[in-house]
Amino acid sequence: MYLLGSRMYVKCSRCHMALCLKEAQRCQSSAAPLEQADFLKGAPHRKHPGVTNLKTVRLPEQLQVAAQSVLKRAEVKSLTERAHKLSNFLWSRKRATETFQLREKAILLEKTFLEQERDTHTDAIDHKLEAQIRKRVLSELRRTTYNRTPLRYDEDLGLVYMAARLAGGYAAVLRALNEIKKRDPLFVPYSLLDFGSGLGTCSWASHTLWGDSLKEYVCVDSSGDMNTLAEQLLSGGSEVDNPVIKQVYFRQFLPVSPTVQFDLVIAAFSLSELATLDERLNVIFTLWRKTNSYLVLVENGTKDGHQILMEARDTILKREEEVKHDLRRPSIFAPCTHELPCPKLIKHHVVPCNFSQFYYSLPLSRSQERQQEKFSYLIISRSAEEKAQKTEHWDMTRLIAKVHRRPRHVQCQLCCANGELKQLAVTAHRHGKDMYRCARNSDWGDLLPMFHAEDDTKHDEMQ
Repeated sequence: MYLLGSRMYVKCSRCHMALCLKEAQRCQSSAAPLEQADFLKGAPHRKHPGVTNLKTVRLPEQLQVAAQSVLKRAEVKSLTERAHKLSNFLWSRKRATETFQLREKAILLEKTFLEQERDTHTDAIDHKLEAQIRKRVLSELRRTTYNRTPLRYDEDLGLVYMAARLAGGYAAVLRALNEIKKRDPLFVPYSLLDFGSGLGTCSWASHTLWGDSLKEYVCVDSSGDMNTLAEQLLSGGSEVDNPVIKQVYFRQFLPVSPTVQFDLVIAAFSLSELATLDERLNVIFTLWRKTNSYLVLVENGTKDGHQILMEARDTILKREEEVKHDLRRPSIFAPCTHELPCPKLIKHHVVPCNFSQFYYSLPLSRSQERQQEKFSYLIISRSAEEKAQKTEHWDMTRLIAKVHRRPRHVQCQLCCANGELKQLAVTAHRHGKDMYRCARNSDWGDLLPMFHAEDDTKHDEMQ
C-alpha cells in the first residue's frame, strides 16, 4: 500500500495491478463468486450439472405409431372412458394390509369394546358377551380394512392399460434414467433387466438414451398377453419379426442363476403390484443381486408409492444378504442426497416425496394433450470403494417442490445432505451470484449446490 497524491493505492492479489483502494476492494469482492464456479465445469448456469429435468416428453414416433395401429385394429369399446377409469384406479390403489397390522388393529378394537362394556356392565363380562365383542371386532375390521383387488392383465386389460399408461410411464422412466445419463456420462450399459416389463416402456426409454450400446434386453412379466403386446409394439404394431429394438427377450420368470448380473436393472410400477411386504422384499433382494451398476425403481407419486420405495431403500442399505455374490456396497444415487432416514416420512407423513414430468399423451383422437406425470423414484448404485473424503466446498441438495422465482430471490424447498428439509429464499447477496443463477435456472427435481460458508456469520445466513 502506498500514497500517491491524495489517493491510496494497493497491489491487487488477484490481478497484480496497482489499483486505488476502492477498486481493489471491488476487485476482491467480485473474485469471491468466481471461486464458487468450479462446480459448473464450464457449463452455463442454465445447464449446470444439477439440471436433470426434461422438457415435455414425446413417445418415440415408431412406438406411438405402433400403439395406435394395435389399438385401431383391436377396436376396444369405450376405450377412452375405460383408460381414464383405470388411471384413477391405479393412482388411488393402496398396499394390502399386512397380517401383523390386522392383528394389532384387532387387539386395539377388542380392548376398546371391552372398556365400553365395562362402563355399562357392573357384573363380570361372561363368555357370551366376549363372543359378541369378537363379532363386533371382525365386523369392524371388514368395514374399515382396505380390500385390495388384484389385476389380471389379459389382452383386453393390456390394451386399456396401453391407452392409459404407455405415455406417462415412458415419461417417468425416461426422466429417472436421464439422471444417470446426465450425472454419469461414462456409464454405457451393455445389458438391461426389466422386472414387470409390461408394454416394454423401459426398453424404449433406455434405447432412447443409450441406443445401440445396449446389446441385451431381458423383459420379465408374469402376463403372457402383456409380453405379446410388447413384442407387437417392437415390431411396429404387426406380427412381422423385424423389431425396432434388437436382442429383446421376453420371460415370465426371473433368470434363475444368482450370479448373472445386468448393468441396468429396472422395476417400474411393478413393486406395487406385489400383494405383501414379504413378496416385495424378496423381489428387491433378487433385483439387487442381479444389479451390476444401477438399480432403478419407479412408482406412482403417491404416499404408498413413496413408502414402497423407502422400504426398498432401507432393505438394501440396512439388511445383510444371507449369501453375498457382490461385495460392493450399495450407494444412494438419486433422488436422496444422503443415506439418513427420509425426512418426509418423519415430518410429513401425508406428503410423499414425488416429482413431476410433462409429456404428450397417446393421441386416442386427433388431438394430443399435454399432461403431467407425478412419480416417485429411487436409484441405487454399486460402489466399489469407500466414500472419499469430501473436498468440495458445496453439497448438492434436491429441489423437492416447485421453484418459485420472485424479484431478486428464489423460493426453494430443499432436501439437504444432512437429512433435513429446508425452505430457502436464495438471493445473490446472501448466497452468491452462482447459486442464485443456478436456482433461477433449476426446477422441481433438479439438484442445487449449497455452498459452505468461509465463516460462521455467512454460514448462519445461508442456513
